[in-house]
Amino acid sequence: MNLNTNEPPNLKGALILADPTLCDSNFARTVIFMTDYRKDRGAHGLILNRPLEYRVGTILKSPEFTPLRDVPVYTGGPVGQEHLTFASFSWNHGEVAMRCATHLSAEEAVVRLHAGDSVRAFLGYSGWGCGQLEAELQQKSWIPRKIHPEIMRTEANESLWLELLKSLGPWGTLVAGMPENPSMN
Repeated sequence: MNLNTNEPPNLKGALILADPTLCDSNFARTVIFMTDYRKDRGAHGLILNRPLEYRVGTILKSPEFTPLRDVPVYTGGPVGQEHLTFASFSWNHGEVAMRCATHLSAEEAVVRLHAGDSVRAFLGYSGWGCGQLEAELQQKSWIPRKIHPEIMRTEANESLWLELLKSLGPWGTLVAGMPENPSMN
């Protein structure tokens, strides 16, 4: 992914980090995995670092969900938060890319879990209309970032944004150390 051109990169399968100046409470300090990106149709993604305090078994008691009882639940974004959806993530070594399957049924999620994929449940998703994400990228609201396989091996929490920001170098390390709201300093 070439991030040094004026042309927005194809972000499908990449991460975008909220710029430290992004104050929208839905997206401040978020790390989003881009599940779909099409210039002519918009973009969709899932927030990876907003875990909720419960697992699938806490909210879905039906026997079909028993194998998924320990799957963590995350806030995926502000759109469609009334729906719980499953997504699986697996690293493709040949393509050097993260594969993601979304909107999985419980049965599909169980199969993916048994296959060794990282399975997560999400309430809602993040979405942008045609041209909206490109405009936000031009405004420097988001920092595109390549993904690496370790990102899905642990349960991501609020510290993921800080860790990824620090990995950008001295600027990222400096900004990561700033208070969340500099005006309160």
